[in-house]
Amino acid sequence: MGTELLAPLDLAFWHLESDAHPMHLGALAVFSPAPGPTRGADAGTVLELLGTRAAAIPRLRMRVRDVLLPVGGAAWFVDKDFDVHRHIRRVRLTGAESRDQDGGFMAGATRLAGELMERPLERGLPPWQMYVIGGADGGPFAVLVKLHHALADGMRAVAIGAGIFDEIAAVGRARSGVPVRRARAVPPRSWMPGPRQVAGLALGRIEDLGRAFGVGASMVRASRLDPRGAPALTASSSGTRRLATADLDLEAVRRIRRAAGGTTNDVLLAIVAGALRRWMRERGEALPTEDPRALVPVSRRRPGQAGGTGNRLSAYLLGLPVGEPDPWKRLGAVRTAMDRNKTAGPFRGAGAVAVLADQLPSLAHRFGAPIAGNAARMLFDVLVTSVPLPRSALSLGGCPLRAVYPMAPLARGQALAVALSTYGGRVQVGLVADGKALPDLERLARCADEEVAELLALLPAH
Repeated sequence: MGTELLAPLDLAFWHLESDAHPMHLGALAVFSPAPGPTRGADAGTVLELLGTRAAAIPRLRMRVRDVLLPVGGAAWFVDKDFDVHRHIRRVRLTGAESRDQDGGFMAGATRLAGELMERPLERGLPPWQMYVIGGADGGPFAVLVKLHHALADGMRAVAIGAGIFDEIAAVGRARSGVPVRRARAVPPRSWMPGPRQVAGLALGRIEDLGRAFGVGASMVRASRLDPRGAPALTASSSGTRRLATADLDLEAVRRIRRAAGGTTNDVLLAIVAGALRRWMRERGEALPTEDPRALVPVSRRRPGQAGGTGNRLSAYLLGLPVGEPDPWKRLGAVRTAMDRNKTAGPFRGAGAVAVLADQLPSLAHRFGAPIAGNAARMLFDVLVTSVPLPRSALSLGGCPLRAVYPMAPLARGQALAVALSTYGGRVQVGLVADGKALPDLERLARCADEEVAELLALLPAH
């Protein structure tokens, strides 16, 4: 893999970062001890496995450097001094947190993961880090993976991170031994485009500019000079991070979807809205007069493109109906709004800000990123994203993967980001918050479970 320019959206993520607002994605993968007398891999074996497998992923050997052209641009270069041991660490839990009893291990792992998510990745190195979190050998352990958003969007992050698991690593080794069929020689082509190519390029650029103008106009119309959606979700950043997790029954979610129609994601968004309503009321806060806005990322990858490089994202804006007391009506409102978004498509509306970023020159991202970061609060209050995971059972060193909690970065002026993934018949929810703004994040996680229970209880009446 040689030099590769950062795509415009990747460059935007690279320059949006600050010490108080690191722009990395995360995932906390939790493993059970392997069945049988061996009890699976110890911490040293896990570290060795992670190092070997991560070093074999070409993308993880790349770092970012500025380039002369385009002006303000940057590119991925192979790190000739790459040392995987700079990127992998072991963090020990001690005392009650090291034992898998009464939630002690998960409490300790989530506490540590939140603290580790505060730390920006070192920009002079390939921008990723992995931590093995555990106590005594032979017990449960977790692996925290951090990847800079410039390196990957959600789908690409899954494709990269999956290489650490036993099953995917075995497939990679098998494929590496298969002889590659020699490609048929292709006559050289002139680097000078022909008249038809020039016309096609010009037409494409005009379409891109028209699309950018439409998105920009939508953003201006949707911007709130005086955001009042949800004061609890907005805060000046303290630079601290807190993580909480929830596990929802996937079959229960599917039962609700079958009764209500729409998609599983519609149900999950309604659950987030209901959980926020419950949490605000438990806090004794007045419900907002205007529904808080969620930015819901949408992949623009086509089938078979997940392995491609660069972020390929758009997003929808969704008002979360926290003011509606009826859970079923909340779900109906979410479904209607998302149907409207899908009809318009991922290239329309203020949520398609990522599409606009693709049309801006490199220099605009370098100098405009701080302004854009501060403007995020004018568009939305909370990020809610779904991350697809492999459906098959996975393991590391023979230890079964029992849960994966995804984590999203926080925008400036915002206190909460919600990420969801599905694995092993469960929906795992990762809540990342500013640690000082939302010290009661665990209460919000519990409210998600309660919202599912209430929706299920209301099923016979609908």
